[in-house]
Amino acid sequence: MAEIVPSILSADIIELKSLLDEFKTSNIEWLHIDIMDGHFVPNLSFGPQIVESIKSSYRFLLDVHLMVTPPDDFIEPFRKAGSDLITVHIEATPHIHRTISYIKSLNCRAGIAINPGTPILLLKEIIEEVDLVLLMSVNPGFGGQVFIRNAIRRLNELKELCASLGVSPLIEVDGGVNGENIENLIDCGVDMLVIGSAITRSKDRKSRLLELDNMMKRRGQKIEEYNPNLKGR
Repeated sequence: MAEIVPSILSADIIELKSLLDEFKTSNIEWLHIDIMDGHFVPNLSFGPQIVESIKSSYRFLLDVHLMVTPPDDFIEPFRKAGSDLITVHIEATPHIHRTISYIKSLNCRAGIAINPGTPILLLKEIIEEVDLVLLMSVNPGFGGQVFIRNAIRRLNELKELCASLGVSPLIEVDGGVNGENIENLIDCGVDMLVIGSAITRSKDRKSRLLELDNMMKRRGQKIEEYNPNLKGR
């Protein structure tokens, strides 16, 4: 069953504690934290301190998405701060195997992210080494963007690549995910859906989160009834 992974990128920093408390009472397991350096993407976001602060106060698993270059300079500080999963972009380094190995050497789960304009086939040489593939459905750098529709086709390509290689990393989608596309994404077999502004910009965040979660559960149950082999994914 797919799960919602809330992103705090679009959150009002003044209300962050209140937002995290709402996620806690909603039984959210994973939290997505976008790290931007102003070079790989044209924006700045958080440093290791925010990860450390959240980890010390909450029991969320922290899904840290590094949109930085060179990524190797950021990996150890964010792991020490409490990251449970660190994802780097395939476009951010020419030595992606070394970077993924470095993450794993710190006893941390490793993910690989891919931008909308990068061919899925480029993942072939690294996908067997990672725990998660993050498919970007917007161009990274800013929250609140519109979902790029060809992400569905790319998601199907990714699933085909995994099947051909006999691998089954978790598949996460990030960017413009909301109530209009969530069912299509679940139909494609996504494991983790990063949702930011669709929750954080809602007037009633907790109700909106519950509404999206119920949509996912209803769709997931229908898929499992059709194909019992998918149950429990």
